Amino acid sequence: MEKRELLKKRVNEEIDSQRRKIEEIGDKILAHPELGFKEFETAKTVAQVMGEFGLPYESGLGITGVKGILKGKNPGPTVALLGELDALVVGDHPQADPQTHAAHACGHNAQIAGLMGAMIGLVKAGAAEELCGNVVFFAVPAEEYVEVEYRSKLALEGKLSYLGGKPELVKRGHFDDVDMAVMIHTHSRPSDKTVLFSSSSNGCLVKMIKFLGRAAHAGAAPHMGVNALNAAHLALAAIHAQRETFKDEDTVRIHPIITKGGELVNVVPSDVRMETFVRAKTLEAIVDANAKLDRSLRAAAMAVGAKVEIKTFPGYLPITQHHELEEVFRSNSYMRYGEDQCLDLGHQTGSTDFGDISHIMPGIHPFTVGASGGHHSKDWRISDTEGAYLAPARLMALTVIDLLWGDADKAKEILHKHKPALTKEEYLSFMDENFKTEIYDGQSGKSEEILKPQGG
Repeated sequence: MEKRELLKKRVNEEIDSQRRKIEEIGDKILAHPELGFKEFETAKTVAQVMGEFGLPYESGLGITGVKGILKGKNPGPTVALLGELDALVVGDHPQADPQTHAAHACGHNAQIAGLMGAMIGLVKAGAAEELCGNVVFFAVPAEEYVEVEYRSKLALEGKLSYLGGKPELVKRGHFDDVDMAVMIHTHSRPSDKTVLFSSSSNGCLVKMIKFLGRAAHAGAAPHMGVNALNAAHLALAAIHAQRETFKDEDTVRIHPIITKGGELVNVVPSDVRMETFVRAKTLEAIVDANAKLDRSLRAAAMAVGAKVEIKTFPGYLPITQHHELEEVFRSNSYMRYGEDQCLDLGHQTGSTDFGDISHIMPGIHPFTVGASGGHHSKDWRISDTEGAYLAPARLMALTVIDLLWGDADKAKEILHKHKPALTKEEYLSFMDENFKTEIYDGQSGKSEEILKPQGG
């Protein structure tokens, strides 16, 4: 057996020997869910594990991020392994926090368990002595794009520039020393497969909408009011009327909710608020769908004579999977679990800020199957710790070995051939350009647009 395979064998054995520890990490985070940019206890757990295994780390990055680094014997490229710290709001999940309603109904606890497992396996196997380059273990905040008002407040206070974790870390330079990135998400696809590959994902813009009317007595003098709820109702209908104009291949998804419908039942609603994502497969399709959405909102305001404030936030870019990097990961998946245990999913219509990372460096975001139930639902469960916790640890660690083995020939080959879709500067410019506020007066037909990045 050649030396590289012996190292892989040692790493797998170390992960096996630490199985209980890795499972405890995943289960502990599952039991204590925290929302984005508030993951202080989860971050503390990550830092404690890194410290326990002697890994130097930085914490408090992008408010809660934790970044450890394993330096190889010789200098070379840096590969980042990522895991996400945050939960989301699913109040009826049996393990939801009773105060915040946060729940790990998407499997980010498994990502952190896998990330820590990969770190433990590589550290305990002494992999650094046989690798050329560095491995960054990065626990990142706030992938779920929730609590937009709270995050906007942090941005206005100068504590954030962007409202997603990875974009914020890019802005602050915490990916400047990283050459390529790998992250695995837990999946609950009802199949007997272990490893899943996707070709791409949707990107998104995020919208916060406020219809402003005029209050009046709803029984005695409704004619004196301007009903903002009626404007929102018309907006929803107008958005639905646009759906037949979206091309099937663009996989457009617009899914608004009303977050405030008025104050009192006997007062004509004068302040009604909505939120939505505008998702699609390409940036061009996102721009097109967003323009149609804005047009629908203006039309609704005009119909009842209300004003509408349309806030647009940069969301996430579509994922661009790096094929050569994926082939390295795929070969280890075939070797460990068998080709018959792997499945190609094609395009995924959800959105993730890993798409942003994949635009500025080589990146992959495969899945392992370790859960049951639907994503973001009360039925989500970790049902197989091998698939949820251990498989990500093994596959990320084994991929790192192949990339950085010898003189890091494979990693260097990938970097030599790669041309990023965006430079960091182009990416930051794109993000800043998509912070917009438009105020449209439905009575006068006049519109005021403010282009202003959030935060510092």
